[in-house]
Amino acid sequence: MTRRLSELRASDLHDHVTPESIFVLPIGAVEQHGPHLPFNTDLVVATECAEAVVARVGEALDLWLLEPLAFTKSNEHAGTPGTFWLGPETLLRVLDDIGRSMAATPARKLAFLNGHGGNSSLLNVACRELRLNHGLETFLLHPNVPPDQGGPSNAEELGMGVHGGLGETSLMLHLRPELVRMDLAVRNIPEHLAENKHVRFGGSVTFGWLAHDFGPTGMIGDPTLASAERGERSFNAAVDRLAEAFAEVKVFRHS
Repeated sequence: MTRRLSELRASDLHDHVTPESIFVLPIGAVEQHGPHLPFNTDLVVATECAEAVVARVGEALDLWLLEPLAFTKSNEHAGTPGTFWLGPETLLRVLDDIGRSMAATPARKLAFLNGHGGNSSLLNVACRELRLNHGLETFLLHPNVPPDQGGPSNAEELGMGVHGGLGETSLMLHLRPELVRMDLAVRNIPEHLAENKHVRFGGSVTFGWLAHDFGPTGMIGDPTLASAERGERSFNAAVDRLAEAFAEVKVFRHS
């Protein structure tokens, strides 16, 4: 049986979707990822992870895959033509409309599977707004928590591989190698921040930044050591973590 909600017929909905169902919305981005990666990097990662975890545990956990959201809050990359972005107010309205549409179904749990770190703060706001406005139980998951939000980062990147670096490049070498130009990959890390205890990527003090604040390539990290093998390990580990996380989402209750 399909686990894609869009492939059901209206006459099927109430036979398959229940208050225990979990809707999974992959959220990506179409934005520059440096000279070596395609614009759709975040969309590919989010969609592939969502499809893999639904294939693995969708039947057991009653997961339903929604169609991915491609254009999101990418205005930190607006300086590069080819980046498509929604303003924060627009994206919040879009997510509210999605929540309102979902509230008309029996399902009550909505999980954002987000592949773009620039969305994360806004998605946390959306989770609470959807809870308030439509009574949904809402969750935010990532294939990998971004390093600038407390997630792990490779020592080779001094903890600051936040965009187009080793991790994302390796994932794309595994998932879409034909779209990667390793001959154009360059290292670009703001090493002057590495000694900071607080004001740095992943530090206790966050700061506003645009992609080109750190150089003309628009990427931050070191993709030069990336490999498909590393990407495959990372992808499999991400799907493992997501399967565990969705098992907890399944039984989560506020009280």
